[in-house]
Amino acid sequence: MTGQVEMKLELVTVPVSDVDRAKAFYVEQAGFSADHDHTVSDEIRFVQLTPPGSDCSISIGRGLSGMAPGSLEGLQVVVDDVEAARAALAGRGVDVSDVTDFPWGRFVFFADPDGNRWAVQQAVRRA
Repeated sequence: MTGQVEMKLELVTVPVSDVDRAKAFYVEQAGFSADHDHTVSDEIRFVQLTPPGSDCSISIGRGLSGMAPGSLEGLQVVVDDVEAARAALAGRGVDVSDVTDFPWGRFVFFADPDGNRWAVQQAVRRA
């Protein structure tokens, strides 16, 4: 008999063209924490960044992925108050959309300098 193995998604690689520019965007504008920045070799640089309050981080760098810079879409973070999240992002210079209401939540959208696209969702709470 085999048991269920717990698996936690804790890191997603985001393809970028300029590591320093992307790191500055995610830390200074999107408000992520800079957890690690390690140059392994001339070919590999690993940078780990975490959205505030998240157990899952992103990695950017050199030599981490074969994906084209800007090709990632569908990244999503969840917040309690999308209006406050929008105001915080816009206040730090992020080009963020107006709030859009869907039956499954309220959203704003933004992209990093390479065009990787993010959604910020205020989930609908079930009664």
